[in-house]
Amino acid sequence: MPKVLVSDKLSEESVKIFEDKNIEVDYLPDIGKDKEKLAEIIKSYDGLAIRSATKVTEKVLNNAKNLRVIGRAGIGVDNVDIETATTNGVIVMNTPFGNSVTTAEHAITLMMSLAREIPQADKSTKSSLWEKSKFMGVEITGKTLGVIGCGNIGTVVIDRAKGLQMKVIGYDPYLTEERAESMWIEKVELNELFERSDFITIHTPLTEQTKNIINAHSIKLMKQSVRIINCARGGLIDEAALLNALNEGRIAGAAIDVYHEEPARNNPLFDSEKIICTPHLGASTAEAQEKVAIQIAEQMSDFLLTGAITNAINFPSVSAEEATSMEPYLLLAKNLGSFAGQITESAIKSAKIEYVGSIADMNVDSLTSTIISGLLKPLLEDINMVNSLAIAKQRGIKIEQLKKESSGIYGSYIRLIIESERQERSVAGAVFSDGSARIIQIKGIDMEAKFAKHMIYITNNDTPGLVGKIGHCLGSQDVNIANFNLGRDKIGGNVIELIEVDSPVDDTVLEKLHQIENIVQVKKLNF
Repeated sequence: MPKVLVSDKLSEESVKIFEDKNIEVDYLPDIGKDKEKLAEIIKSYDGLAIRSATKVTEKVLNNAKNLRVIGRAGIGVDNVDIETATTNGVIVMNTPFGNSVTTAEHAITLMMSLAREIPQADKSTKSSLWEKSKFMGVEITGKTLGVIGCGNIGTVVIDRAKGLQMKVIGYDPYLTEERAESMWIEKVELNELFERSDFITIHTPLTEQTKNIINAHSIKLMKQSVRIINCARGGLIDEAALLNALNEGRIAGAAIDVYHEEPARNNPLFDSEKIICTPHLGASTAEAQEKVAIQIAEQMSDFLLTGAITNAINFPSVSAEEATSMEPYLLLAKNLGSFAGQITESAIKSAKIEYVGSIADMNVDSLTSTIISGLLKPLLEDINMVNSLAIAKQRGIKIEQLKKESSGIYGSYIRLIIESERQERSVAGAVFSDGSARIIQIKGIDMEAKFAKHMIYITNNDTPGLVGKIGHCLGSQDVNIANFNLGRDKIGGNVIELIEVDSPVDDTVLEKLHQIENIVQVKKLNF
């Protein structure tokens, strides 16, 4: 039975989802604040469900020997060490759509509050000052809203702003002209957005490229009347530069929901009357909290019980239906990679994977990750389909995948071509109508063989009587042959044997086989 730890406050309904699916769950909503305690207890769990309070550090992940999935109820995953999680083979999921509306509505609310100085007027009025002339606001109708990041949340903001009769311009490196036209906005470059906007709202993740995207330099490009809203992530705005600009009157105001350090305490931004501050409320509605908690519980349960992968940060998505229908193909991919890894004796430089026929229409990204996992498994014990591509990249192995139309007698198959320091070799396999995964070609030589638990791989020169000598040698060592598969490129040419045996063979057997004249290579294989 899988076991899940919930280390932040999630709804009772989400916990019940785990329980109803017969997943053991420990609800410890305060443990995430204690990194040392979390690192101590995490080793016994298969899944970890979190919100923003839990910091999943390298130490926590390295202690999580059984952990298979981390589920973040919400969109931001900067509290998770994604690189270490990937290296350790842990799936990291989030819920990118669950709080889109709520966060977008908060951004619009802050924009309206900025335009009319609502919090400042509220404070003044409750102090019995009645400073009506002090709070001269601006209309938003007809004003230009610059949206940085036109993804899920940004799109909702745009839709709401259009309804308020604003002119919207957008910057997003992935925004196409066609997409911008369909949204009835103008696509612009970042500097132009800074120059033209009356209001600017940010809706991007925090990356090296977006860190301090609003800074002293970009502020100099803006109108003096501009108002800035950030409900995305702390670190997208240089807080010191923003405060200086407000104090010097170079911009009109700002509304900030997220901060460089959270919880934010004694932040200098709090001292400015021109800044509206809220405590990371973007996703804080009852509807959103319930929605993302239930969604992450469903996603984690599906993965732990069926292998379905949804909204993963570090692995392609695989639906429950795909996980079931692709099972024989994933086994084929794993065994092809394992076969190539076991017979390759020098450093691997590249791996090219060809998907031919109907298999090319499947989720080939997950197949590729599985192939590379099998390929590197003989060298690296702690490798799986999640971390395989990252590890291959670290080791300088070039990965290429191609899709081709059906050709040859097999309508659909996978071919793996490995280039090592010494040579290039290939192996191809297919899934047959009975669901079995089989090798159909090795190094260009046609043959047909099922993968078996214990096998012997032999290459030799084509000479009369050699098969009999191999059989005699194995018999003399009490090795029983279950299946004998053979292929050659031409008469008198190169021959490959794949021999299934009933039990593992030791190095003595391999050495005796290698001593037979005209045998070139002998390897034992385990699948």
